[in-house]
Amino acid sequence: MKPIAAMFFTLMLPITSQAQGVYPIKPVKLFVSSAAGSAPDIVARIIAQRLNSSWAQPVIVENVPGASGNIAAEKVAKSVADGSTLLYANFAVLYTNKTLSANLGYDIESDFEPITQITLSANLLVVHPSVPARTVRELVAYGRANPGKLRYGSVGNGSSMHLLAEQFKTSAGIDVLHVPYKSSAQMATELVAGQFEFSFHNAAVVLPQVRAGKLRALAATTAKRFPNTQEVPTMIEAGFPDILYDGGTGLLAPKGTPTFVIEKISNDSAKVLATAAVRDLFEANGLQPVGSSPVAFAARIKSENARWAKIIQVSGAKLD
Repeated sequence: MKPIAAMFFTLMLPITSQAQGVYPIKPVKLFVSSAAGSAPDIVARIIAQRLNSSWAQPVIVENVPGASGNIAAEKVAKSVADGSTLLYANFAVLYTNKTLSANLGYDIESDFEPITQITLSANLLVVHPSVPARTVRELVAYGRANPGKLRYGSVGNGSSMHLLAEQFKTSAGIDVLHVPYKSSAQMATELVAGQFEFSFHNAAVVLPQVRAGKLRALAATTAKRFPNTQEVPTMIEAGFPDILYDGGTGLLAPKGTPTFVIEKISNDSAKVLATAAVRDLFEANGLQPVGSSPVAFAARIKSENARWAKIIQVSGAKLD
């Protein structure tokens, strides 16, 4: 009986270890829903590199851009729920694609286990220096006095830049023209060149031009002034409380991933985000580290999807 008992005990070791919370037990793939070199990709690699240092298994970053992040999200949603495949999701995947896309192959609220929100980010309402406005109110007054003269840039229908500008257009009662671009960098270059007048652009991209005097920042879209743009008032302060965007990226796992795995990844990610080096690096690039709990992140996904659904429906936006 002893050999049989010993063999049974040996066979049970991996199961017992798993039940007690041993993770990871094999390499982890982190699918990023944005292109290599993009801001979400850079952040994902910072997180992956530091988790590599504390885990016994490597974290392998794999970029799967396209369809506003939906390709990566669907791939992870259909993966084995054991913690070996994770998703680093951008704003669109987390909060707007559910409404924008008619035929998604996943549901962000029912097909994933939220792990933690990684970042918050700001968009800035910036204007070309030729625009005679130094405040949001002055921009509104100029727009009303010159209907159809103001043009705004975005990276396409359904992007945060497009939705925010359409909200602004409606709230301010001004007539403006949408000029879509394929890339954020190209759009910033064209704005500096005066090819259009304003944009709700990503802070990390346009801050260098603002600092150089090539663009003028009128307001930030966050609820509070951002750490590296304290001199820029918020849209709330400017009298537009509904124009609120703080972006954000986060980690998710396929539905059914064990709770202890979710909690370990969340806790370890929070430790990474709490380090001074990471916080300083993020804030220098227009990002704010978060490190929320799985419960808090799930609540944010639910509430933000509902909020953006209303905004999208009013705008009539659909994915290009």
